[in-house]
Amino acid sequence: MADRKIRVAVLFGGRSCEHEVSVASALSLVRAIPRERYEVRLIRISREGRWFTAADPDRLLAAEAPLASELIPVLLDYAHGRGLLLGAEPGCGWARSQQIDVVFPLLHGPYGEDGTVQGLLELMDVAYVGSGVVGSAIGMDKEQSRRVFRAAGLPQVEYLVVRRERWEREREAVLGEIESRFALPLFVKPVSLGSSVGVSRVAAAGELAAAIDAAAQFDYKVMVEAAALGCREVEVAILGNEAAAASVPGEIVPAGAFYDYDAKYRDSSSQLIIPARLSASATARVRELALRAFRAVEGAGLARVDFFVGQDDERIYVSEINTIPGFTPISMYPKLWEASGIDYPRLIERLIDLALERQRDKRRTRTAL
Repeated sequence: MADRKIRVAVLFGGRSCEHEVSVASALSLVRAIPRERYEVRLIRISREGRWFTAADPDRLLAAEAPLASELIPVLLDYAHGRGLLLGAEPGCGWARSQQIDVVFPLLHGPYGEDGTVQGLLELMDVAYVGSGVVGSAIGMDKEQSRRVFRAAGLPQVEYLVVRRERWEREREAVLGEIESRFALPLFVKPVSLGSSVGVSRVAAAGELAAAIDAAAQFDYKVMVEAAALGCREVEVAILGNEAAAASVPGEIVPAGAFYDYDAKYRDSSSQLIIPARLSASATARVRELALRAFRAVEGAGLARVDFFVGQDDERIYVSEINTIPGFTPISMYPKLWEASGIDYPRLIERLIDLALERQRDKRRTRTAL
């Protein structure tokens, strides 16, 4: 590839409540990627799961869904094992087809961040940015990531997972179990979703059932989590494969009761403080724990690890890991790396290099006797 530009397919949209967040991340990346080194192709996955490209990339990146007449379906080339082919469907005439060197998935939430797309790309033997099937699946499922964190000896707050089927069948029993185990306030959230979609802060017992109902709309598993009272919300960005590095930590001061969807994407009054207001020892500790969490789930490329840190005693709890964090220039992940000495365009380059590096290493593994 030294004699030509690297062909990058930016994959965005998707069958998720985080579709709009994904579009915003893709728009930011496309504006910043160094065009002297990369040839960019855009692929938008519709809310129904269909893959499209378009002659006009600006229309493809529009917040509203592009008109069907403007879209070119994307074909997946399994036969050659070398990536995606962009073109029209047979019988409709072909647009210029082209194989892709690396895919940059900016898909947040289910059917994109959870290992499903990663598995497809593995089958096609194409390089892609970010964690593989295992890391993506564990990172998306908060119940499984919590189990992995516990096995790795990482500190976390108490939690309970309720299956939707049981909730619908045994509501009173479930409420009694939660009320006996947790003090108020507490949090209720879908197990496999991000961007605080479906998350509720429960401050009174009468609010609990409605909070579980709300979360159960988005997932068949609901997590009830003890509130980390008197704690700061701290985040650390990870960059790398086997030799990953941790950024300086950042702190979120939400404008409301907690850092919900509106606070993240609609209300600019929340504060992002970089570096976080932590002692030197607590700073070193959260960076160490972030790397341990990343390695525990088999992370690769990038991730953001979230923490609760006591304001007085600086006790630390791992909250969750995000294997495809928000990627606009004002998102915490790029801002943390900018504060750590890597600007946004260079961060994009580094992530693509890591994806190609990981693909070369995977191809060293024998697949036949």
